[in-house]
Amino acid sequence: MTTSNDSFKSRRSLQVGDKSYIYYAIPEAEKNGLEGASRLPFSTRVLLENLLRFEDERTVKRDDIVAVVDWLNNKGKVEKEIAFRPARVLMQDFTGVPGVVDLAAMRDAMNRLGGDPQKINPLVPVDLVIDHSVIVDEFGTPRAYHDNVEKEYERNGERYRFLRWGQDAFDNFRVVPPGTGICHQVNLEYLSQTVWTREENGETVAYPDSLVGTDSHTTMVNGLSVLGWGVGGIEAEAAMLGQPLSMLIPEVIGFKLTGKLKEGVTSTDLVLTVTQMLRKKGVVGKFVEFFGPGLDGLTIEDRSTIGNMAPEYGATCGFFPIDDATISYLRKTGRADDRVALVEAYAKAQGTFRTKETPDPVFTDTLELDLGDVVPSMAGPRRPQDRILLGGAKQGFIDALEGEFKKAGEIAKRFKVEDKNFDLGHGDVVIAAITSCTNTSNPSVMIGAGLLARNAVAKGLKSKPWVKTSIAPGSQVAGEYLEKSGLQKDLDALGFNIVGYGCTTCIGNSGPLADEISKTINDNGIIATAVLSGNRNFEGRISPDVRANYLASPPLVVAYAIAGSLQVDLTTEPLGTGSDGQPVYLKDIWPSSHEIQEFIDRNITQELFRRRYADVFTGDENWRGITVSGGLTYQWDASSTYVQNPPYFEGITKTPVPVEDIVNARVLGLFLDSITTDHISPAGSIKEASPAGRYLRDHQVRPQDFNQYGTRRGNHEVMMRGTFANIRLKNQMVHDENGNVVEGGWTVHYPSGERLSIFDAAERYKAENVPVVVFAGREYGTGSSRDWAAKGSKLLGIRAVIAQSFERIHRSNLVGMGILPLVFEEGTSWETLGLKGDEKVTIHGLGAELQPRQKIEAEIAFADGRVERVPLVVRIDTLDELEYFRNGGILHYVLRQLAA
Repeated sequence: MTTSNDSFKSRRSLQVGDKSYIYYAIPEAEKNGLEGASRLPFSTRVLLENLLRFEDERTVKRDDIVAVVDWLNNKGKVEKEIAFRPARVLMQDFTGVPGVVDLAAMRDAMNRLGGDPQKINPLVPVDLVIDHSVIVDEFGTPRAYHDNVEKEYERNGERYRFLRWGQDAFDNFRVVPPGTGICHQVNLEYLSQTVWTREENGETVAYPDSLVGTDSHTTMVNGLSVLGWGVGGIEAEAAMLGQPLSMLIPEVIGFKLTGKLKEGVTSTDLVLTVTQMLRKKGVVGKFVEFFGPGLDGLTIEDRSTIGNMAPEYGATCGFFPIDDATISYLRKTGRADDRVALVEAYAKAQGTFRTKETPDPVFTDTLELDLGDVVPSMAGPRRPQDRILLGGAKQGFIDALEGEFKKAGEIAKRFKVEDKNFDLGHGDVVIAAITSCTNTSNPSVMIGAGLLARNAVAKGLKSKPWVKTSIAPGSQVAGEYLEKSGLQKDLDALGFNIVGYGCTTCIGNSGPLADEISKTINDNGIIATAVLSGNRNFEGRISPDVRANYLASPPLVVAYAIAGSLQVDLTTEPLGTGSDGQPVYLKDIWPSSHEIQEFIDRNITQELFRRRYADVFTGDENWRGITVSGGLTYQWDASSTYVQNPPYFEGITKTPVPVEDIVNARVLGLFLDSITTDHISPAGSIKEASPAGRYLRDHQVRPQDFNQYGTRRGNHEVMMRGTFANIRLKNQMVHDENGNVVEGGWTVHYPSGERLSIFDAAERYKAENVPVVVFAGREYGTGSSRDWAAKGSKLLGIRAVIAQSFERIHRSNLVGMGILPLVFEEGTSWETLGLKGDEKVTIHGLGAELQPRQKIEAEIAFADGRVERVPLVVRIDTLDELEYFRNGGILHYVLRQLAA
């Protein structure tokens, strides 16, 4: 509900056609005391409008509004907390299911507190898009799509029944069924409006479209001038329940783009260049805003590709202002005519419509890129910021093979594959996947891939037999324009049959490799590779059989499927031999930008978008056939291994119990830099011998029906057992007989000295009533916005994480679960302190005296009797976060507020 004291007299009426809207005008506020507001970055002006609209002298004070404009005097370097209320919330099913589970559990808890469970309802619009569940089991056949969908419904029946219940039980909650597309692409093509409206007291209020999403790539929609970013499910649930998002006024880094992309250079090449530049610059926790004449040559899809990868360059968001391209895209994608007219009129009235004459805003700092300097690129073998030139990819792989993979002398080694007429070697591409909204939302690279496939087929080229090929369009629109243009036939000819509409390989749903290929890789220690058009390539993410993963544009994915190896230099060596016996090079089959644009103009129409999104919430016969039962509260099934009532609210009281100090805690893990949420949060397949596998076996689930962790996020028993269970995790406490660090989810229990799984050790410490802490290096929690990385940590009994630095979302999620994030002073780390993991840790001062960003000390008692006092900084950043921490978490805080 909009409530505003309107100190700056900004409330105005806007007439667009025959409709009248109320809006909060920044130019009026500027006339009435907010001098300089029009020089703020466009993204900051979205925050400013939000504060003007919600000014109530409680959560939003006049001083907060003034502070946003005072930003200009010190370029955003202000330690000022503000309350931001996004217009809506976006969820995907992996993170959305536990969100709906928590809402259902809160209704039960509200009953126990004597409150009204009906109060537990989204207060802002929430859209949940089911896109994370389809797995590439079948590929390379015309039946791949049908068979994968069939298996998806078999595996996920319980989850889908639960979501169907939620669709009916909660107000303001819509579900986009499976097989529609990836949440960020559906958001870009349909859900987002750029300017949002709401009926209040008989009036229509217009304001900037904004959102938070339970997926870090929510930032994709920044390309359409919608301010949004990824948060943990924990924060998203609070936003759904009407709580403002507490945030510090961000620094805004201006990224100036000039010139235009050269022929043969793709938006993927551009975004990998931008990612590398911004990672080097250091933009964690900051906004990035793009400006300059180079924007004129970038489509909304190009901008959205750049916005999508904000998590990879570390920024909160990568924002683009409204301009002619925005209006053109809204019209082309079938938005209502009156909405398109409103967006243009509103932006012009607000002074937020960019033209060639628009003066550059003031930024904290800037950097610049001439688009003409961008060259064909990839990123790998482990991180999205590790860009390599296409011409250097072969040597880059060889260097990695000899260096980090320690396979010097094995470059040319080949290994026979049983019962096959081919062998495998290091660098062979065993997965080639056109996947991920990052690129499937962009027709230029999708059509480009199709045309490259057409040219390759015409030359008589084929994909190598060891390559698992797949294409998963990010929306049905993309699937149809490939089909309609005839290009899908050419992709099919190379094995790139459509396998589903969802995230697939990009999130690790690549499915199993053929048994004989997997066996050859693992028996011989082959460093196999994957090439995918995704946004993440962390080791262990794409496939357990693949150590080296490379991000590339969709046309390059097709090219590498044909070449079959990273040990082929696509810029100088042939991809293969044509049907005429002549070598075929990449340059021989690469389509021109003119040809790509012709296909786009001919095949992508407004009618296509309107038809494909006409019944977006209805679903296919599989979805419509799901039967649901239950009413206001969910009827939990005690035998379910997918959905269970979580224990967070057991024993909750109307007022919080004071936080106890941490006394004589044991160390559960010692980790180095860049421990990702993929390492912490349960993801991928469930191993039979793992704690989660044992739990499922004990509940009579056959190993072939284990499914994956992501699909079981609604069951805390599975998820807590899978926390810190990643096969590539390296806990520096655990060594083999040669002194090498052991991979996997292991730790050492003290004082017994036994090696146990992290879950089993945590359970033993709980039984002994011993608290536990974790130590880490820099960028702890980087990667996807996985709330289970925090929830699982909470259920393991972790009281504090002590690191050199945190990634933004995970730090916030830890606080949201009542876990204390602490950072060492610069120059100190657990390594400089000489920790081994057998120490005891005590931290006092966690009671009423605790303050945001407070300096505090940890007492570390070493095994030899020494005690060292180590200065730390509390990374609870705001007073609201402190309230969440004192309540034991954000959901407990919200529940108590609503019950009161």
